[in-house]
Amino acid sequence: MNINLIRKSGKFNFEAVNESGFTVELDAKAAIGGEGKGFRPMEMLLVGLGGCSGIDMVNVLTKQKEPLDDIKIAINATRKDEEMPPIFDEIEIHFDLFGDLSAAKVERALAMTFDKYCSVSNILGRSAKINFTYKINKV
Repeated sequence: MNINLIRKSGKFNFEAVNESGFTVELDAKAAIGGEGKGFRPMEMLLVGLGGCSGIDMVNVLTKQKEPLDDIKIAINATRKDEEMPPIFDEIEIHFDLFGDLSAAKVERALAMTFDKYCSVSNILGRSAKINFTYKINKV
């Protein structure tokens, strides 16, 4: 795995490029001089958590032959602002699942995702409490 960052503009605006050529822009928070030109690094960790767990959920539900029509993920996190560095304290991740899904299979997929497969949640879970919820929206 290889990621390269180049400074684009301003003091803290970077562009990250992966081996496949995909890019994402990063910037610092305004309080230290960021200009709102990209994701902040801690936000990128949450993006990674959402992407990793979302991919795992889709994969597990597909293997269970569950008719998942769509998935939306919302993440909220708090940080230990009184500490330095201010790492995540608690992360809430909510899955809106669309389709005629079995609640038992969704709960099994969530357990497998967060206990076994999602490496990002495994890393973040070592320092933050991760809570997950879901809602099945029958179509």
